[in-house]
Amino acid sequence: MSPEYSVIVPVYNSEQTLTELYNRIAAVFSKAGYAFELVFVDDFSQDKSWEVLSQLKKEHPGSITAIKLAKNFGQHNAVFCGLEHVQGELIITIDDDLQIPPEEITKLIEVYKEKDADLVYGYFGKKKHSLVRNLGSYFIKKSSRILLQSPGEGSSFRLLTKRLATNILKHQQHFMYIDELFLWYTGNIAFTEVEHKKRTVSRSGYSTWKLFQLSANIIIYYTAVPLRIMTYGGFLLSVLSFIIGIRFIINKMVNNVPLGYTSLIVAILFSTSIIMLCLGLIGEYLSRIYQVQNKKPPYSIKKILK
Repeated sequence: MSPEYSVIVPVYNSEQTLTELYNRIAAVFSKAGYAFELVFVDDFSQDKSWEVLSQLKKEHPGSITAIKLAKNFGQHNAVFCGLEHVQGELIITIDDDLQIPPEEITKLIEVYKEKDADLVYGYFGKKKHSLVRNLGSYFIKKSSRILLQSPGEGSSFRLLTKRLATNILKHQQHFMYIDELFLWYTGNIAFTEVEHKKRTVSRSGYSTWKLFQLSANIIIYYTAVPLRIMTYGGFLLSVLSFIIGIRFIINKMVNNVPLGYTSLIVAILFSTSIIMLCLGLIGEYLSRIYQVQNKKPPYSIKKILK
């Protein structure tokens, strides 16, 4: 019999929390009387996470699927992999670090039943991350709200229906940002505030550089904003250059003022730098188009324990 709920846990260097995480999730569903499964996706951890998952699989063979990826593909790609291996009609995603107490899962379920939403996000009143990490998360959410017209309150702690998961599995591109895909397929989204605890073990897999890379990939893969900036910026600069050029010509005709080499050099350097910037942005888009057309899969599995 298929489980009612599937819980996907992307794993990266979390050997110290996995056993407690499983026990607490199992306790939540046992208390509620729901059949469940856990799908752990090890995103190429460098510690003993896979050994811990293998042991958990031996101890609980009927409720765990453990997947080890061939390299580090990122959290969203790992979740996408998990979505392809779940059986439950309702799917929950949760991080592996216990910063979100597993007991908060009941809040997602309650809101889903109350509002019959396709997607329920747990959002945090106050995040217990470092200042840099909080600023990075704020920037990504703010950018997502402006550029993708998202609610801006999403998180990695969510509940979604199997129907929604089936829809996004149609997408097979190298870089996955599954929250944007959710927004494409549904507007029936609900939210509930959940607790967020301070990290007590290990370090976050999201460094400042990785947050920057994530933001850049989201903007380039899922928006045309840089291209629009080039279009509108180029138009405005053309108008500005035309006005300045007319001014110099009039000044030359009326006052016989020499144009000089300085203004010429400045104009050339300025226009060249704008052209190089635009070519660089076009190059970034072309490289992403090549990756999509090359049909690289979003992940590669090294080992799976079912």
